[in-house]
Amino acid sequence: MALTENRAVLDWIDEMAAMTQPDAIVWIDGSEAQLEALRSQACATGELEKLNQEKLPGCYLHRTAVNDVARVEDRTFICCEKQEDAGPTNNWMAPAEMYARLKPLYTGAMKGRTMYVIPYSMGVVGSPFAKYGIELTDSIYVVLNMAIMTRVGQSVLDALGDSPDYVKGLHAKAELDPERRYIVHFPQDNTIMSVNSGYGGNVLLGKKCFALRIASCLGRDEGWMAEHMLILGIQNPAGEVRYLAAAFPSACGKTNLAMLIPPAHYQEKGWKVWCVGDDIAWLRVGEDGRLWAMNPEYGFFGVAPGTNAKSNPNALATTRRGTIFTNVVHNLDDDTVWWEGLDKNPPEHAVDWKGNPWNGTVSAEKGAHPNSRFTAPAKNCPCISPEFESPRGVPISAIVFGGRRARTAPLVYQSRDWEHGVFVGSIMASETTAAATGAVGVVRRDPMAMLPFCGYHMADYWQHWLDMGKVLGDKAPKIFNVNWFRTDDEGRFLWPGFGDNLRVLEWIMKRCFHEADAVETPIGYEPKAEDIDLEGSGVDRATLEGLLKLDTAMWLDEVNAIRAFYDKFGAKLPETLSQELSALEARLH
Repeated sequence: MALTENRAVLDWIDEMAAMTQPDAIVWIDGSEAQLEALRSQACATGELEKLNQEKLPGCYLHRTAVNDVARVEDRTFICCEKQEDAGPTNNWMAPAEMYARLKPLYTGAMKGRTMYVIPYSMGVVGSPFAKYGIELTDSIYVVLNMAIMTRVGQSVLDALGDSPDYVKGLHAKAELDPERRYIVHFPQDNTIMSVNSGYGGNVLLGKKCFALRIASCLGRDEGWMAEHMLILGIQNPAGEVRYLAAAFPSACGKTNLAMLIPPAHYQEKGWKVWCVGDDIAWLRVGEDGRLWAMNPEYGFFGVAPGTNAKSNPNALATTRRGTIFTNVVHNLDDDTVWWEGLDKNPPEHAVDWKGNPWNGTVSAEKGAHPNSRFTAPAKNCPCISPEFESPRGVPISAIVFGGRRARTAPLVYQSRDWEHGVFVGSIMASETTAAATGAVGVVRRDPMAMLPFCGYHMADYWQHWLDMGKVLGDKAPKIFNVNWFRTDDEGRFLWPGFGDNLRVLEWIMKRCFHEADAVETPIGYEPKAEDIDLEGSGVDRATLEGLLKLDTAMWLDEVNAIRAFYDKFGAKLPETLSQELSALEARLH
């Protein structure tokens, strides 16, 4: 039974059902009773396994197909009318050609299966930020994950009313054939199509597909920004909470920063840190002319390996109820889960992520997949912000970019102004670690951490940032760059990271409110060493001075590398960024 009379919704569902031919159609109303019935059904078929309900109440385990464990960037397409609008960093195909390619893959793909209709909201339902979507899927796993990651059910359809303004999403598992796997975005049609995958990053269409790739296009057209950023509130001893948004490429500690626990001596003084979001920020200009941010998601889709009581106790606590674990180890001794980096006690009687018997004390193979995941409700997080459900979002004072550089970038620097800040974001880079590939120290550019997620030409995206700066004027947030990953000659990290990063964030916030000084350098403004609180950090003044030091020759090499990177974008590269690069080179000389 349909939960809406919206013709734009019903006609589209009829069309998709005629193509995919499901045996039944079930509307997701968001009720706990319906979700519980689906959990029981998934356990009966083996799609989910119920875990120890005393130790992990409401928690379940799922395994994907072994050929379906991560996002597939080479099978991800942006299908706009003109190839030049997709740009050199996206895969493109003409929309008509892609629809023709997808149709046979979807035809009859849901025979013998049920189509679930998931109405969902990105953002607080009814808020100025909210955008609505409907995902059709033949996977209960997708339904249950979307119910954690987004706000689902009748309230979304009520808010949508008769409007045709929603994002359409069609997902079919089909045969899970990696050769015919496609994750496709049609920005002009507000449509996302995913086929032959069951992995969360490819099939939870509210996540990167809607909240970044489609939303970045909506933001460009409507004058706001969809960014791959955490949102953090920092409460100082005076009780003021100041907010920042921060973008990092993968493996740079983004989730750890989002759920940061202050060092002991900061806690004693009354500092607190509040998590508004760990992954995605939608930013728009508020009535007061400032930039306001909202987390469009309702849960965390986090990487399990490496998450532990030391690295991220808040993330670990978040997973302790109402969570779906994917591709981790099933510990048969107490019917819980385990992964590499959780603790030093791998279970002896267990099942690995592939479903095979596994003894962690003798097996050479990893028990959990390196990209194994937890999908956990955000409200479980011990440091979730009181503003998490605020319909107006939070005001942003600072935007922080970061990467993993062993030598080049200092611990922290501030951009000279908004235009220079956009330049700093556009040149963001990380060096590969041994974990990622065989080659160590290869520099990978990932502007604003958006390279895989921008739904249009990256140079046009930079222009949109520059245009937003003109709208914000003197109310624009200050822009900073951080690097927690400077190393010594032996490759040891010089900065402790984790909770100690608050020492740097304190200076950043003071700069935003004109409470701290800075030293001008060729790349931007750096702190005076005495303005970073080192008490209890284990870092001495000489080490900090080393962390802030610039190697001019290295930066001149960097200028050449940036120029080569910019060349990819041709005539569309904003002139402002070319000028910023030339100005940097002149200052270095």
